[in-house]
Amino acid sequence: MNRLAGKVAIVTGARRGIGLGIAERLVADGAKVVLTARKPEALEQAVAHLGADNAAFVAGASDDAAHQDETIATAISRFGGLDFLVNNTGINPTYGRMIEMDLEPARKIFEVNVLAALSWTQKAYAASLRDNGGAVVNVASVAGVKPAPMIGMYGASKSALIHVTEELALELAPTIRVNAVAPAVVKTKFASALFEGREAEVAEAYPLKRLGEPKDIASVVAFLLSDDAAWITGKCLEVDGGLMLP
Repeated sequence: MNRLAGKVAIVTGARRGIGLGIAERLVADGAKVVLTARKPEALEQAVAHLGADNAAFVAGASDDAAHQDETIATAISRFGGLDFLVNNTGINPTYGRMIEMDLEPARKIFEVNVLAALSWTQKAYAASLRDNGGAVVNVASVAGVKPAPMIGMYGASKSALIHVTEELALELAPTIRVNAVAPAVVKTKFASALFEGREAEVAEAYPLKRLGEPKDIASVVAFLLSDDAAWITGKCLEVDGGLMLP
């Protein structure tokens, strides 16, 4: 498929897991991608895997404004433009009851999971999307749709991200579409605490009887960025193996 041929995307948090899976799918669909994450060695390996003609990387912290500027400038200088933004970076440094959590990690969760995504979008808009159109996909979570015990602040941040998605969809229409995806548990290192050592037990709660894989999320993100989703904006698609069914 070449439905994204000639398009350029930034994917944040893309050194492994869902982010790298999204980058792989976008390249398979014909796009050029710029990957971001903190660790340059892993990003260098990811670019080698994707092909230097198809991908570049900029290492840095997702909530660092200078890093955001450098990444956007790299996309435009290296590949000639910027059409798509995938805000995939997310952190959850705590696990436990919200009532007992330290507020400093809570502030950092919102800084990275919500405010950084907004900042990336603002900068992409100013640099390219405002004049040329495009699409944004934010990676949220089913934890942002209903309460998620022990990861409550993470869920609250993803709920906020879903609302930011809706607000931006209204503000940026009709030339820029903004959507989100809400994965359930996907088999990544980031989510390992939710299933490691008991995968079969956790998967039993899913109508499709398995946990997600990065490619399950990547295919939906690629759809939402593409013209196949040209009449979809402001939506959060649950990609959950049926978990959220009543």
